[in-house]
Amino acid sequence: MAEMDIENCILGRRSVRRYKDGRVPDEVITRGIEMADAAPSAGNLQEREYIIVRDPGIKKALSSAALNQQQPADADVVVVFCADLDKMGNYGKRGTELYTPQDIAAAIENFLLYVHSQGYGAVWIGAFTESEVSAILDLPRYIKPFAMVPVGIPGEVPKPPQKKPLSDKIHSEKWD
Repeated sequence: MAEMDIENCILGRRSVRRYKDGRVPDEVITRGIEMADAAPSAGNLQEREYIIVRDPGIKKALSSAALNQQQPADADVVVVFCADLDKMGNYGKRGTELYTPQDIAAAIENFLLYVHSQGYGAVWIGAFTESEVSAILDLPRYIKPFAMVPVGIPGEVPKPPQKKPLSDKIHSEKWD
């Protein structure tokens, strides 16, 4: 596959919610997680953890926990992005409530961009019942699931969403 330049990758990535049958190679998922893990981490504490799910029964349970969103069940693979909250102990509440979500978000974006660059589709799911996901995946108490990212062969190419003009969002020096 030809290399995709970064601007086309960023501007072309979409939230893909429909998938065709077919397998995403293990190497793509593994390399995607390597790219995710290359994202910045507060204090270099590297609290991120990743669970790769291919089992149809577990994916179906994750769909149920995701407020019956079908993507986890329909995609070939789901990567659940988690955090080891014990690693953020020195940062206290700010670490668990601000730094960890920032770290996870940066990792997910890297993962999404890599997967897109390889021709696969994915969607970031944050709407789910945390306690259900934790139970389904047998997570210990100090591991918190932050997002699910179903990945598959795109069955759709969504149109770009409408965006507000940057002129409405950019401020110079102070709030206008």
